[in-house]
Amino acid sequence: MHHSFTSQAPWMVFAPRPHGGRCGPRHMHRRGWGRGMGGGGFGPRARRGDVRSALVLLLEEEPRNGYGLMQEIERRSGGLWRPSPGSVYPALSQLEDEGLVTTVQQDGKRAFTLTDEGRAHVESDRERLGVPWEAGGEHGEGAGALLTSSAQLAMAIQQIGRGGTPEQLEAARRVVDDARRALYRLLAGDEPRAEGEPPREA
Repeated sequence: MHHSFTSQAPWMVFAPRPHGGRCGPRHMHRRGWGRGMGGGGFGPRARRGDVRSALVLLLEEEPRNGYGLMQEIERRSGGLWRPSPGSVYPALSQLEDEGLVTTVQQDGKRAFTLTDEGRAHVESDRERLGVPWEAGGEHGEGAGALLTSSAQLAMAIQQIGRGGTPEQLEAARRVVDDARRALYRLLAGDEPRAEGEPPREA
């Protein structure tokens, strides 16, 4: 039996797109998943100072525009942190007001670079600035693994939703409900249920 689902179904987030794109473990970061630091989703949140630290450290290496800075932070954090324009551009403006950053023309486009004062600031405060895109490293790795598993689960739900019998759909619903309850028990601080133990009612 074949079943039709609307675009509102949760597993359809991972379905093939009309334009040929597809959401899944490899594609979720570019669609807004995994932007835990500064963008919502998995991973630790960035403090305002973390964004500033990341910006001045990257600008010490070479001039970059705002989009390039966001891309580079995302790349160095393994896709777990891509700060939003709403956090990057105000931070750049503040750094410029403080005399640490200035703008230059690069390939005909506006880019940001450190001033001499900004370079002195980075050099004197390097230890305090740290490596902001590695903040919460072990949590970031765990979030990435959880992200992959959740994508695989969604793909399985999509497949059974499209071709499962009514009995299979009902059984799948119970499995998903049990998983949801187990996750809430983890958030509440309960011990995880041992493998093979019957599910407890939430």
